[in-house]
Amino acid sequence: MTAARRGFEPAWMIAILVVGLLAPWILPDYLADLALLWLMVLLALTWDINGGQMGYNSFGNIFFFGLGVYACAVFQREADLGYLTELLLGMGLGGLVAMAAAAVLGPALLGMRGHYFSIATLGIAFAAADVFSGWEYVGAASGLSTPLYPGDIQTRSRFFYFILFALAVLTFLVLRWLYSRRFGLIINAIRDDEDKAEAMGIRTTRYKVLAWCVAALFLGLAGGPVANLIGFIDPRDLAFAGDTYGVWMIFMAILGGRGTLWGPVVGAVIFHVTQQVFWIYLLGWQRVAMGLMIVLIVVFFPRGILGRWTGRKGTRLEGGTQ
Repeated sequence: MTAARRGFEPAWMIAILVVGLLAPWILPDYLADLALLWLMVLLALTWDINGGQMGYNSFGNIFFFGLGVYACAVFQREADLGYLTELLLGMGLGGLVAMAAAAVLGPALLGMRGHYFSIATLGIAFAAADVFSGWEYVGAASGLSTPLYPGDIQTRSRFFYFILFALAVLTFLVLRWLYSRRFGLIINAIRDDEDKAEAMGIRTTRYKVLAWCVAALFLGLAGGPVANLIGFIDPRDLAFAGDTYGVWMIFMAILGGRGTLWGPVVGAVIFHVTQQVFWIYLLGWQRVAMGLMIVLIVVFFPRGILGRWTGRKGTRLEGGTQ
C-alpha cells in the first residue's frame, strides 16, 4: 500500500463511521435494510479471511452463523435475566459455541485441500440444517420465535441497527490489525504456496484453524441480533441459509475483490443495494437478475472491483493451496 493510500484510508474510515452513526436519522424508514447491510459486510469480511486471504474456500461458513443464531435464542428462552442481558450474554455464547465448533472441526477439515475442503464444508452446513430441522428442543422445522423487544418498532430497529453496525466495524478493525501482523503474512503465505510455508517451519494447520476460529467467532456473534431483528428462526431460511447468505458471502467478497481488506466491504454494499433495487423493480425476476449479475461479474471482473482498480491479482476460485 502506497503512502497516499495509507493516508487516504483513515478518511474513508471516518466517513463511513459518521454515515453509519447518522444513517438511522437520515433514513429512518430503511433501518431494517440498513441493519442487514452491516450484516452483509460482516459476512463478506469473515468469508474472505479463509477464502481470500488464505485461499481456502469454505462453502459452509453459514454453519457458524446458524450455531450463533440458535445458541443465543435458546439462552434467551431459558434465562430470566432481562432482555438486554439475555441478548448480550446469548451473543457471547453464540460466538463461543461457533468458535469451539471451528476449533474442533478445523484440524480434520483443514487437513483437506482444494475441492475436497470446499465440499466437506458444504456437507457440514447441509447436515446442520437437517439436524436442527428435526430437533424438537429448538423448534425443529416449525422454527423458533425470539423474545419480544421491550419497546416500540422504531426503537427496536434502531437498537439492532447499532448492534450490527458495531459488530461490522469491530470485525473490520480486528481484521485490519490481524492482517498487519505476522498472522496476515502467514495466511497469505499459505495461500501462495502452503508446501513452501510448511518447509520454512510454519505450523500451517495451527494458523488455518486459528483463521477459521476468528471467522466463526464473528459469525456466531452476529447470529443472535439478526434472529432477534427478524423475530423468527427458520433452520433453512435463516440459520443455515446456504442458498442465500451462504452463497452471498462468497459472491460479495469476489465482487469487491477477494484477498483485500476493503474489497468485501465494497462488494457487500454494492450487492445489497443492487439486491434491493432488483426486489423493488424486478419482482418475480429478481433471482434471475441476480444470477445473471453473478455470471457477468465472474466473467468480466474475475479480480473484483478493487482488484481491477488497483491492478492486484486475485486468487483463484478453487479452495486449498494456490
